[in-house]
Amino acid sequence: MADNYLERHREEYEERKKKWLARKRHITSTKPRQIEKPEDEAL
Repeated sequence: MADNYLERHREEYEERKKKWLARKRHITSTKPRQIEKPEDEAL
């Protein structure tokens, strides 16, 4: 096998991990929306 096989796969893994963590942080940082209910629910 090539000498840089493991290094290349490690770099690809680190890149995927960085993207995954960025997406994970973005999703968890958003707060769920609060729906405002009218006083008279018959409307």
